[in-house]
Amino acid sequence: MVISMDLGHLENTFLPIESRIKTGSDVIFAWYGRYQQAKALGEPAINGTVGSLLEDDGTLAVNKVVMDTIRGQSDLNLSAYAPLAGLPQFKRLAAELAVGPRLASLNDIGLHSGAVATPGGTGALYLSARTMLAVGDSILFRSSRWSPYDTLASECGLTISEWPILSNIEEGHPKVALNVLEEELGKLAKSQERVLAWLNDPAHNPTGLSLDSAGRELILDAFIDCAISNPNVGVTLFLDTAYAVYADEPYGWSETIHQKFSWANWPENLLICWGFSASKSHTIYGMRCGAIVFLHPSEDYVNRLGEVCAVTGRGTWSLAPRLPQSTLVDIHNDELLASSWGDEKGRLKKLLSERRSLFNKKMAESEIPLMPSDDGYFAFIPCDDPVSLAEKAAESHLYVVPLKGGIRIGLCSIGFDNIVRATDILKESWVSVVG
Repeated sequence: MVISMDLGHLENTFLPIESRIKTGSDVIFAWYGRYQQAKALGEPAINGTVGSLLEDDGTLAVNKVVMDTIRGQSDLNLSAYAPLAGLPQFKRLAAELAVGPRLASLNDIGLHSGAVATPGGTGALYLSARTMLAVGDSILFRSSRWSPYDTLASECGLTISEWPILSNIEEGHPKVALNVLEEELGKLAKSQERVLAWLNDPAHNPTGLSLDSAGRELILDAFIDCAISNPNVGVTLFLDTAYAVYADEPYGWSETIHQKFSWANWPENLLICWGFSASKSHTIYGMRCGAIVFLHPSEDYVNRLGEVCAVTGRGTWSLAPRLPQSTLVDIHNDELLASSWGDEKGRLKKLLSERRSLFNKKMAESEIPLMPSDDGYFAFIPCDDPVSLAEKAAESHLYVVPLKGGIRIGLCSIGFDNIVRATDILKESWVSVVG
């Protein structure tokens, strides 16, 4: 006998409201699944969904130096736990890879760095949200962003404040809505004890936008001014640099910080963090290797942050995997391996740049309002009805991701030979949906 059970009643019985409000699947993976289904049916499908770099033939692009080094790891590194905060050599390496060549100079002028290993860059984001704000606080995002930002904020009990990704004022920097940023920072500093902002730059996901030195300086000045004006408020700028190695200025933020600061003029209530991810730089997406990196004048405070984040990580994912940490250490401690890794990384960057150059050229021939598309994996078309636009493109076998305010096109996953067809489909779909 089949007994009918009311789902709503069961949810109320077993799940608190915080769990009952969770619905649906991740929009990116949902549209990737639709592409896979179309491909399996033999359709001439183009994959513009997934956030992984594919070769022009559609296979996953992997850095062979990394794969070979993984396979050569000892049984210990293959199977053993890592320390809670990560392998000591990996923590130092993560800071070097995130901050770049300027790290030594920043240390020399009295700024201390530290890191904690995390399961991917997402783990670094989570640690900052969980440890640097209180439940009920608001976190500051740009208006266009990777959709899991919102999920992470919700999981940490945070509300969201926003500032535009582009300025609508003719005067000033076109990529920095400075007046809104300063206003939002001021509101947060007056309403809560701590301020935390995530800034995905360079090679922003989902637009491909990158800031130049003038834009970075304007934003950094806004955070400095907020800290100085509110000396009892902790102000943290978290730089999500997951795609930085594929940008023309991968370490631009470090250059800007170095030009701006010495130990003597750094507000003690200002913290800068980096989110390091090996997913893109080392093509090991699923191995979940990343780190949160700290920069501050107080060595004691940097060490304390490491302790806090390690404890939080222990209570969330236990610890980050050892294998990818040891792999990266072996590569970057060997001059020949590091050089070979860099050569292959350069090839992959060139592959991306060629696709973007052709895509931007073809899109410029249309009247579609493409967002600034400078670096990295993605491009973005703003529109009021992104789902309809994505559905129309799918009718012609191009699969993209509808997000808040527009559609994301994964140039990372569209082969060079398919770029022109993809742009033609986008143009036709735009005319059909928007007019």
